[in-house]
This record gives sequence, C-alpha cells and structure tokens, in this order.
Amino acid sequence: MRSKKLFVLLSVMLILSVVLASCSPKATPTPVPPTEAPVVEEPTVAPTVEEPATEEPTEEAAVEAPVAEVVEEAAAEEPVAAVVEEEVAEEPVAAVTEEAAAEEPVAAVAEEPAPYKILTWNIAETDIPTIDPTISTDTSSNQVGQSIYAGIYNQNEETAEFENGVAIDTVKGEVAEDGTITYTYTLRTDIPWVRYNAETGAVEEVLGCDDEVRYVTAYDFEYAIKRTADPLVASDYAFMITGYVVGAADYFAGEGERDDVAVKATDDATLEITYLRDLATNTMIPGLWVTYAVPPWVIEGDECTEAMADRWVEAENVQTYGPYAVKEWVHDDHLVMVKNPFWPTDIAAIPASKIDEIDLQILSQSAALAEYEAGNLMGLIQAPVAELDRIKADPVLSKELSIGPSFCTYFYGFNTTAEFVDDVRVRRALSYAVDRQSVIDNVTKGGQEPAQWFSRPGLLASPTVEEYPDLGIKYDPEKAKAELQDYMDEKGIEDPAEITVELMFNTNESHEKIAVAIQQMWKDTLGINALVQNQEWAVYLKTIRSEATPQVWRLGWCQDYPDAANFLDDQLSSGGSSNPTVDGKPGSTPEGGFMWYNQEFEDLVNEALVEPDTAKRTELYAEAENIAIVEDPVMIPIYWYTSVELSKINIERTFSVMGGKETFNKWDILPEGEERAAN
Repeated sequence: MRSKKLFVLLSVMLILSVVLASCSPKATPTPVPPTEAPVVEEPTVAPTVEEPATEEPTEEAAVEAPVAEVVEEAAAEEPVAAVVEEEVAEEPVAAVTEEAAAEEPVAAVAEEPAPYKILTWNIAETDIPTIDPTISTDTSSNQVGQSIYAGIYNQNEETAEFENGVAIDTVKGEVAEDGTITYTYTLRTDIPWVRYNAETGAVEEVLGCDDEVRYVTAYDFEYAIKRTADPLVASDYAFMITGYVVGAADYFAGEGERDDVAVKATDDATLEITYLRDLATNTMIPGLWVTYAVPPWVIEGDECTEAMADRWVEAENVQTYGPYAVKEWVHDDHLVMVKNPFWPTDIAAIPASKIDEIDLQILSQSAALAEYEAGNLMGLIQAPVAELDRIKADPVLSKELSIGPSFCTYFYGFNTTAEFVDDVRVRRALSYAVDRQSVIDNVTKGGQEPAQWFSRPGLLASPTVEEYPDLGIKYDPEKAKAELQDYMDEKGIEDPAEITVELMFNTNESHEKIAVAIQQMWKDTLGINALVQNQEWAVYLKTIRSEATPQVWRLGWCQDYPDAANFLDDQLSSGGSSNPTVDGKPGSTPEGGFMWYNQEFEDLVNEALVEPDTAKRTELYAEAENIAIVEDPVMIPIYWYTSVELSKINIERTFSVMGGKETFNKWDILPEGEERAAN
C-alpha cells in the first residue's frame, strides 16, 4: 500500500516536472545523444518505449530500465523537451537532421541531380539545307555540322585560328621536285561513333558487325575527303579539295580515279595528304567541314548495315561523333541536338558541352523575336533590323544585344551573261547608284561598314581602308548616271524604264528590306525598274549555281579560313564557289553564278597564292579587287558584316567572328538572376 502511494506520488511529480519544463525559460541546450534513426515531425521527437507513453514524449530510445528512473535521470540533466524546443528555436529542423546524418551516414540526404540544361536558339528562317558535311555550303548547315562532327583541325570561333581537333600531331614533309608536299597527321583513336536511340532516349555508341564499338579512324577521314571530290556526289564545295589536293581535280572532272586522290590512311591513327603546292592554306584545309569524317557503312552499307545513301542524314539514320548528336529533325520547324556523353573531355579546342540539349528553331526574325520576348527562345542568330531601334532603347533587350565583328561580306552578284548586265557599264552604274552608308544607317543599323571591295579587311593579305582608301567603288550617283547614259546612247535606248533587272534574294526579312531599299535607289538615281523576288534557302542555293542564275542575286560570303585567298580565289575565281564551271576547273564552261572569266584576274590571284611576302600578296589582291569590282565588275559589294545577335543575359558564351557559326559546346546556362561576364 505504501509503495502504491509512493508510485502515485512519483507519477504526479513526473507530470509536473514535464509541464514546468515546457513552460520554463529557455536553457542552454545539452547535446542530444545520437539515435539510430531520428524522425523529426514536431518540435519534439517521439521515442519508442515498452511502457505506455507519457503526454510529453522524450527523444530517448527505449531501454529496459523503469521509465521513472529514465525520466528522473533526464530531468536531473535537463528536460529533453526543453532541449528540442531550444534547438528548434535556434536552428531549423533540417539542421538536426544534418547533424544526425553527419554522425549516421545511413540517414544522409541524397544530392539533387544537376538541372537538365536546354538552349533554344533561332538558327534560320527556312529549313537547314543539309547536315551532310560533304555537300554543305551554307552557315546554318555548317552550324549543325561543327556541332555533331569534328575536324582534323578546329577553327577557334573568336580568333579564327586553327587548332588541333581530332589531330594530336602534324608532320610537314619536304617539298618534292614537282612542287607537291605531303603532310602526315596523327589522329586520336578513342572517339566513338554515336547515334541517338529514340526508344531509350539516350545517345549510344555505334557497334560494328563484330559487336565491337566503331571508333573514328583515319580511314573515315580518307573516305570523306575523297567523297567530297567524287563527281557523282557533285559537292558544290569540292573546290576546297580539288584546288589543293593532288589528283582531286582530275577525279572530280571525270578524268581520274578515286585512288589517284592523294589522301591515304596508313593505319587507324595516321593520315597522309599530299598538296599541290607548299601553301599556308595547307594548314587550314583539314579544318574545313568538307574534310569531316563520315560513316561509309551507313552511306554505302556493309554486311550488317543497310545502305542509306542520301537518307543517311535523317535523324533516324544519322551517325556522328562530335560534342552533340542529332535527336530530332522536323524539317522546316526545328532540329534538336543532345550532348554526346562519349565525347572526350581532354580536347582543349573542342570541350565537352555543359548544355544538355540545343533546340534549333526555324522561324522568321519577327516571329523569333516575339518568342524571345515571351521567354520561349533564349537567342536569335540575327536580331530583326526593323526592331533594332526599339531593342537598343529597351533597358533589358539592350543588355542582351551583342554587336561584334564578323569576317563576312554582303554583296549582290551579277550574272555577267544576262541581258543588260552583260555590259560592264550597266553593272558599274548599278553599283555606283547604291548608297551603302544609307543602307547601314536606315536599314541594317548594326554598325556594319560600307564595302568598297570584296575581301573583308582584317583577313591575312586583304587590303585595308587605311592603306587603300580609294580602292574599289563608292556611292557616286553622277558616275552612275554617266555610265548608264553611255550604254543607252550606244544601244539606242531613250528611256531607262526600258531596262529591267531581276533582283533575287533568299527568303529573309532583313534581305527583303535591303532589296527594297536598293530597288528604290536604282529607280531614283537611274530610272531603272527592278523586279524583286525571293526563294527558300535550299532552292535558292541551287538556282544561283545554275544557268537559271538571275541578273542580280544576293549572297554573303564568310571566311572558311582567315585569308584573302578564300574570297578572291576560292569564291570568285573561275571554278570557285560563286563562279562554278562544268568540271570544276578554271577556264571551263561557266555553270552559274558570275558566269565570268578574266585572265588578268586569274593570273593575279594565282601569283598571290604562292607569294610568301604578305605585303606583296596584299598588293596583288588589291589589283585583283580593282578588276572584279570596277574594271570588269562581277558584284556590288554592299557592306562588311557585323554579328547582331540577341541572347539571354544568363547565357555564358563566346562571340564568334565566323559569320554566325557559334560554338555551343563552350557555352553554359547560368542560374536565373546571374549574368554573363561580357557581351
């Protein structure tokens, strides 16, 4: 009976002590001993006990000793409830959990996965013509190409200099008696071919017929370079191989064999290329997209792979090896690239991507800007010229606008065999009548420079305005009228309205505004009527390299390598990109573009190619420019480009001088609220 009263008394004391403890002033906390798995639901932590729980639970674990003794011991040290309340007051509950996790690894909180980064980018207004590097000729195709493939060399987008890509070593041989020279390239052999598997949603390594991973080899590069020179492939950029590699010109013309093209893989890691002459450009050609490795087993098939032929570049078939792989291509709408997890991380010039997915959208400039301002696009390759004043005045958009140098020239070409423009006086008149500065000030508004000649100043051996202020052509309406009047007098034309000119451009809002402005200049200054037309990009590229080339046509030429030769030889000379011939050889029958041959021009360009002194080369190119722009004009140079882009301020990026070809794998998307270091 006495013990029963004692028990009741102790129970009452217990309840009172707990109540008083919960109401007492805050005390200095005593460290809480670790438990096996603390669960914090309320400011106190409920224990597991074998006796009925009290109304104020403690954080102690269950023990065999009587509950009264446990509570008395705890009360003597410090009421546990007070400890928990104090910790809750001073530290968030998570802090208690972290402390326990530090002592008990089992309870550690898992790290959150890194965010999946997606960049949405407006690449063009019309569909990307191709992602086959062998036949690619344009900026949007090359943008994709340099992202999903890689060259023996890689061109730095900020300096335009060439660096090792897949190559790890290059040995230049001695010049042979016939003037040829062989370079030997040692290549990496640890880069696998990959493809995106739509079923698994992952990029996978490509397996060969032996179920072993297929790696990029020197044989793949040999195949690709010879394919560019293949007359059956008929690459519009074959001149970058036929003009430099031994045997390539004859093969392309149908006068030689594939094996005569002096490109040879001696093993998986070694490639030899023999060049026609000892030129500085030999160190740049292996960095061009027409030399990128392509998979012969997909194109032509093998014992375990069906030949895809031209269909090999469709998203469901294509195999690549660069920093990205093709995930999806919905023609005329978008192309999606995803990060290639198998790309090596130790190629300094081509680092692995920090961005997981690149969504390249095909939208008109105005539609792209609307999507950008709505937050659905993160960047535009070209800010709309009609909106530049508003963009520059907007406090947010102006910070996101970037205007910088670009090694490109915007021009109108002449089909020199077409009616009216087959006379140099009409061509000069049309060129003199273009007020280039007005086009820049009132239409493009992007800080471009009026172009007096073709090759962009800043390129090696290109003339500069400072050294050649009077070279080329400038706006001169009086000279324009005099040239046209002289032509009309000779031809017996009394009214200039009788002279009609078709001006064609590829579909693009900015090109249209420029064309309309120049159309009006010709009307106001010369009285000539110009019919303005446009075509979708892929169709247009074929038109201006055919006999259907219109009288006047628009194009921009951006450097493939930073030398004036790339403009005056590779592009303008007979057999060049905009002056093609039936067999690719200089002097052969023209097949589109300028439709032009000038022997004096050809001689100057060929002499400049082999001249070792840069100052002498520049003088030779200046003479060639004067022929092509004034004496026997084949084009109207309009302006030297700038890059005018919009990109969200939290995109950490580089800024390319290569005419719209961006290196996405060097970019990153910063957390919202952060800003890139420079614009």
